Amino acid sequence: MENTTNHSRPNKKRKTGQNPETTFLVNLQSCSKSKDLQTAISLYESALSQNLRLSLHHFNAILYLCSNFITDPSSKDSAIDYGFRVFNHMLLSNVNPNEASVTAVTRLAAGRKDGCYAFELIKRMNKEFNIVPRLRTYDPALFCFCENLEAEKAYEVEEHMGLMGLSLEEPEIAALLKVSSETGRGERVYGYLQKLRNSGGCASEETGRVIEDWFCGEKGSEVKGVSCGVGMLKEAILKNGGGWHGIGWIGEGKWLVKRGIVDEIGKCCCGEQLCCVDTDDMETERFALSIAGLAMEREVKANFREFQDWLEKHGDYEAILDGANIGLYQQNFAEGGFSIPQLDAVVKELYDRSNNKWPLVILHNKRLRSLLENPFHRKLVEEWMDKGVLYMTPHGSNDDWYWLYAAVKLKCLLVTNDEMRDHIFELLGSNFLQKWKERHQVRYTFVKGNLKLEMPPPYSFVIQESEKGSWHVPIVAKSNNESTQTWLCVTRPSVFKSHDQELATMGTSEKGHVLCCNSEILKSQ
Repeated sequence: MENTTNHSRPNKKRKTGQNPETTFLVNLQSCSKSKDLQTAISLYESALSQNLRLSLHHFNAILYLCSNFITDPSSKDSAIDYGFRVFNHMLLSNVNPNEASVTAVTRLAAGRKDGCYAFELIKRMNKEFNIVPRLRTYDPALFCFCENLEAEKAYEVEEHMGLMGLSLEEPEIAALLKVSSETGRGERVYGYLQKLRNSGGCASEETGRVIEDWFCGEKGSEVKGVSCGVGMLKEAILKNGGGWHGIGWIGEGKWLVKRGIVDEIGKCCCGEQLCCVDTDDMETERFALSIAGLAMEREVKANFREFQDWLEKHGDYEAILDGANIGLYQQNFAEGGFSIPQLDAVVKELYDRSNNKWPLVILHNKRLRSLLENPFHRKLVEEWMDKGVLYMTPHGSNDDWYWLYAAVKLKCLLVTNDEMRDHIFELLGSNFLQKWKERHQVRYTFVKGNLKLEMPPPYSFVIQESEKGSWHVPIVAKSNNESTQTWLCVTRPSVFKSHDQELATMGTSEKGHVLCCNSEILKSQ
């Protein structure tokens, strides 16, 4: 009994020791959890009558509650009115708002369809209080303008978001795409399709319907394409890494829109071959320069520059091998060591797949010397050296820099199971590296001594635009099985005919447009 009494006393002291402001905040937070606006308003009125000193947290709690009721028809108007009253009191009390405060009030403004107030508030709060808005801060104004078909105002919000360093995500792009579609702004629709492709590469079911409505509608069929030849379009697609040219609409007339499934090699029901989308030339060159820059900060500059010079003269490789990673694969047992047979198996497999072109193996000089000293391995290693299969990285170097730079610079495949999560890869940034890995990394396994290579996929699960003016849009489904994913296939029949005629005039035959490096290696998988 004594223990129970002693334990209860501190709780009573803690509760009775709370000041009125703290008690008010705790009660407001409880109202937020239970979505009890009326009780929160009563508590707020009581706090005013007691002349309590209200903080940012008090104001934000009730503003948040009010903004959550703008979709409730029975309490919407009163919630909006009361929310603005609270916000005005906040400013008069010299309590500086923050981003959460502004977001709540922009929602209130959008609730009464006043996108202009919401947008002006964002700009004013940024200027007066240096509040940095987030996507959620802009969304109420942006969506309000889009719903009201006030396209120019919506574009102004988008421009301001860009100035704040924010990138659009699918909900914002879909809203802008829809208002552009419904107001007949064809060039804007084209631009937002490209932004959607670049932001995530696929579309939700809701966004898919917006795209479908544009291509099926009268305004979509009225847009006329740019005047350019097949050669220019193919060149632009190749420069961009495949999957899009970005020049503009192609052809004229109605679009044929249907939904279907792309087969395992990327062939669509319309007959077009989807491609494996790579990084574009500029992105790739910037990435190669960043790797070289970081490498020379951490390596002996002369050594890495020597490698760069060597690569310029011997740059005809289609695959780079992380020699240490392959040789040491599954060798963590008592008799384990560097497995030259494993490395040899990968070298021979890639040689056979690429019409007798040798890959390049990057190996540290310490490892190479050890192999040369082994009479069982010396002959094979010397053959590799004679044929230009090996590059030996110098003493004290990290060979990771060498094999990654070579694969990026030569735009070729990289055979390694390294997930590239070490600190040196973190320095390069994860977004581009992940995108590059999906296209270029080849993983491998050995099952009972038999090699199996896991090649990059034959096509990319992203929005694609072809030189025939067609669009293929993957619609996100609950299933993770890409073979059963629905694709929106959009073609312009008039373009297909003229495209084939131009190719015939040029005296060429179309070989599809799987525009990706190492096509021979990929085709042989």
